Parts: sequence; structure tokens; C-alpha cells
Amino acid sequence: MKKGVTTLLAALTGGIVGAGTATNLWKRKCNVADDWGRKMLEFYNTLNQWLKLRQEGRSLVEYFEKNEYKTVAIYGMKELGERLYDELSGSNIEVLYAIDKRADRIYANVDIVTPEEELLEVDVIVVTAIHYFDDIEEVLASKVDYPIISIEDVVYGM
Repeated sequence: MKKGVTTLLAALTGGIVGAGTATNLWKRKCNVADDWGRKMLEFYNTLNQWLKLRQEGRSLVEYFEKNEYKTVAIYGMKELGERLYDELSGSNIEVLYAIDKRADRIYANVDIVTPEEELLEVDVIVVTAIHYFDDIEEVLASKVDYPIISIEDVVYGM
């Protein structure tokens, strides 16, 4: 009888611990999915606003001219960074370089450095990794003393 009770208690304890572990894993997966969803929504909203501006015949170049930013560094050379580079190319706004953690794996028509490298002075750094802007700004602000803005600031600031 004693052995049966011990076995039952061990099985119940194992079941409770297993259920707790499964619940924690599920919560983590849900948090990751929620974070990814927020990231995609920010991305979508920014691209949508940018597209509206383009349909009105406007270019982000206007923002940089209005704020007297002549030289730019772009942080993040994925989709938004590439599109920003394309939009500024051929204008009087010069993209001096780009910054990306994966600099060694990116091919672009502009020099790319990592955030740890020395950053040449520009009029403004535009962060296109909008979901991570606060963290990126904190890192860059300890290295530079010129403006660090989000692509959202540009798109919604016109």
C-alpha cells in the first residue's frame, strides 16, 4: 500500500511539473509570436505610410532637405534600409555608409560597418530596424553625438 501511494504521489508530482513546464514553453512561444506580430505591424504601417507619400508624388528626400541633413548613415540593411538607400540615391542627400550587425554577410552599393566599428560622422543616422529602435539608439548614442532617428520619424514627419 505504501509503495502504491508513493508511486501515485510521484506520478502526480511529475504530471504537475510537466504541465507547468509545458505551460511555460507555451507562454514563451506566445510571447515570441506576439513580439513578431508587433514587429510586422510596425513594418507594415511604416511601409503603408511611405507608399501613401509616394502615391502623392512625394519623396523622403524632402524630410532630409527640410531638416538640413546632407549626409546620412543607414542602420539596418534589410528591406527598409535597402528601400531608403534606393530612395536617397541620385538625390543631393548622400548615404555615406550603412551599419548592420551582419555587415560581413550583406552586399550593397554602400560601405557597411558593424555597430562596434568606428562610425564616421554624418548629419544623421536613420534606424530602419524600427522594432528595435530604443535598444539601437542606446548603443549608438554612447558612440556618437549627432541625431539618431527612426525611419518612422522620417515617414510620419513629412
